[in-house]
Amino acid sequence: IGGNTLFIPNGPRDNRKADERSLTYTSEVLSEDMEVTGPIKAVLYGMSSAVDTDWTVSITDVHPDGRSILIVDGIQRARYRDSRTDPSLIEPDRIYRYEVDLWATSNVFKAGHRIRVNVHSSNFPRWSRNLNTAESPESGARPVVALNTVFHDELRPSHVVLPVIPR
Repeated sequence: IGGNTLFIPNGPRDNRKADERSLTYTSEVLSEDMEVTGPIKAVLYGMSSAVDTDWTVSITDVHPDGRSILIVDGIQRARYRDSRTDPSLIEPDRIYRYEVDLWATSNVFKAGHRIRVNVHSSNFPRWSRNLNTAESPESGARPVVALNTVFHDELRPSHVVLPVIPR
């Protein structure tokens, strides 16, 4: 909600509705300000029932009143996980490693706030739809539901890399 699209007015927006529809991780309340400046990436170990899917990740700043304000987001289409120019579909129900580039930002998460990470499989209209098939997202007509799983254990440590600046 909000962000880089011509169809939605720009500026900060409360992201709680989108948070409710995603896999969400929320930090404890910060005891002191935390500056995050630089490139951010998410490493996901994910599995899908489909031959293609999207992995989208967003970082939000959760205010003491509960508002969840988008800071950065990014996407990785499964078929482009290894190459932007040589797509390859995934094998359903096999675990793959994905790197999601959330670009760079500079934000101070204030004391009393929380940091939230949301993992989704869609972020339309921010990015084009994914039919979760081998069809073209622009011209395809037969979408399927993808059942996606994110792993976060010792062997498959999904995580986000935040460039924290010491204060």
